[in-house]
Amino acid sequence: MKPQDTLPTPLEATAEMVRLADEIAHHDLLYHQKDAPEISDGDYDALRNRYRALRAAYPELVPPNDPEKTVGATPAAGFGKVTHKLPMLSLGNAYVDDDTRDFVLRIKKFLNLDEKEPLLFLAEPKIDGLSCSLRYENGKLALAATRGDGTVGENITANVRTIKDIPQTLPPDSPPLVEVRGEVYMDRAAFFALNAQREKTGEQLFANPRNAAAGSLRQLDPAITAQRSLGFFAYAIGENFDPSIDSQENLRNRLKAWGFRLNEPSAKCNGAEELLAYYRSIGEQRHALPFDIDGVVYKINRFDWQERLGFVARAPRWAIAHKFEAQKAETRLNRIIVQVGRTGVLTPVAELEPVNVGGVMVSRATLHNADEIIRKDIREGDSIIVQRAGDVIPQITGVVMKERSPDAQPFVFPTHCPECGSLAIREEGMVATRCTGGLICPAQAVERLIHFASRQAFNIEGLGEARVQELWENKFIRTPADIFKLKEHRAELVKREGWKNKSVDNLLAAIEAHRTVPLNRLIFALGIPQIGEATAKLLARHYRSFAAWRTQMKEAHDPDSAARTELMNIDQIGPLVAEDIVAFFAEPHNLLVLEALTAVLTIEDAPPAEGPQPLTGKTIVFTGTLSAMGRPEAKAKAESLGATVAGSVSKKTDFVVCGADAGSKEKKAKDLGVKILTESEWLALVERS
Repeated sequence: MKPQDTLPTPLEATAEMVRLADEIAHHDLLYHQKDAPEISDGDYDALRNRYRALRAAYPELVPPNDPEKTVGATPAAGFGKVTHKLPMLSLGNAYVDDDTRDFVLRIKKFLNLDEKEPLLFLAEPKIDGLSCSLRYENGKLALAATRGDGTVGENITANVRTIKDIPQTLPPDSPPLVEVRGEVYMDRAAFFALNAQREKTGEQLFANPRNAAAGSLRQLDPAITAQRSLGFFAYAIGENFDPSIDSQENLRNRLKAWGFRLNEPSAKCNGAEELLAYYRSIGEQRHALPFDIDGVVYKINRFDWQERLGFVARAPRWAIAHKFEAQKAETRLNRIIVQVGRTGVLTPVAELEPVNVGGVMVSRATLHNADEIIRKDIREGDSIIVQRAGDVIPQITGVVMKERSPDAQPFVFPTHCPECGSLAIREEGMVATRCTGGLICPAQAVERLIHFASRQAFNIEGLGEARVQELWENKFIRTPADIFKLKEHRAELVKREGWKNKSVDNLLAAIEAHRTVPLNRLIFALGIPQIGEATAKLLARHYRSFAAWRTQMKEAHDPDSAARTELMNIDQIGPLVAEDIVAFFAEPHNLLVLEALTAVLTIEDAPPAEGPQPLTGKTIVFTGTLSAMGRPEAKAKAESLGATVAGSVSKKTDFVVCGADAGSKEKKAKDLGVKILTESEWLALVERS
């Protein structure tokens, strides 16, 4: 969050993050899989940025469907699936100059570099297109794939072969195996020509060049793709067996020599101020370029430093996209609707007269909560100002009072859920209004079941959103355990429209295949507020068995218990996360859900974390100033070798690594008899591992 922003309370932030996560997931599906976005790229970026700001301010409040753990959307069914050898991840975003400066400082801190030490980046325009991976074997194009969800993409080889910018063969000196990554795009001239042709034939027009490129590339008939004048810029490498490619600058030179077009103009920059000068220069040239860009990308030049920096969540630490600022526009607020999220939070949304804001059409804006509507005195029928700034959610910044109708009435926030009619209450100290319907509310029950069956949770193929909705509406499933009793209803299912023997048997087989589940997936699938995939893995790795976890969480109900202390000592689990976990186990209904699940599932104990001894399964605390590597790198290294990094010292701590000026943690380690390592001993231990 920016210093001038007013931070929401933790309870407010929890509600807002859950709502944002749901909204982002919805738009990811429309954008990446259906090529039919409802909002502009700028609006989507603003949703992401607000979520990241809240996530940074409250890392312990991460919801189960954390958008930072996902990239894109699951591949559509029309294409074959391709598993990327190396994930195709997204980039973090910068919107103001200080974001770029902070990015550079974070890298220097991670690499433990002096503040004045040179730090070279390769900066290039950020093309607004569709990410694509090209795999060459023995110099020939063998496979092309979309990014998909980052792990699995779509096989679009036949379509890619029609793009003239993409070489079908590489020069003889190219590696025997190389994966080139880049962006498929459509320049503005081709876009306008395509839309003009579609208008003549009465077809729906594309909203912008990016959508046109995505829709063209993902045609099932390659002949249609060939007619669409697509281009390709290469900018990255995936699998690579050529060690001489050791920097971004070197890579760009090699890609050009291989016959690829590059996104220009690029520049090598030293430090934040040179990056910002490049950003301003590209901004001035933006409208003169023949293709759309929505910002610039900064990448650490050295590949060895990229490897050290690694990745966090869904993005690399060594690169960032600096987005261009958006604009404001005036339009009419036609209606205020209230949506119900997966956790029952009622969120008001403004439906607007579509308006062009910075070159894209905007038709919706979030109103956050009832207080926001009252504070800004927003009424249906008002003329309002819509802002698409990068560092806030797309929002209504104000009302044009001189244009307000004398008949305009204040908006009355509903006291009952618009989905199920249950009482909607606003608890003391909270800004969110929440439906009390729980699992009887279709907005919540269905979403909870969809989450339970989702790829990151139980990964039950064939039990997607539409199937869950149908099964719930027809009362085949009401709770997660009911999923594993569906085989009792086989005779009824095969008689239903759209269901056949094979589809029913395939679904039942997929369910049976996941009747045995790893502990971390079960924890994530339960949908406990703030428990994302990473936190679920931490809990599973710490408690190892479901029985131990359940017992300890029940005991942790007592805030003074050893179980509560142990829970909060797990790195990244603070008091607020602990409260939500404990609250989940304090609810009798949730215990019944768990009992029902244990009756139909086999829950696997968590194996020791991957990584060789002596760090596997060990709990480490770092204290003081480390000189050889920064604290973030040391923590990342320890976790990569199977250790758990804790924030405080306890009897269960295995090692305390003490740097210069170590304080109370070193003293506590001595008092408890915990082994203390110097930084050199820690480095030796890492080397042996």
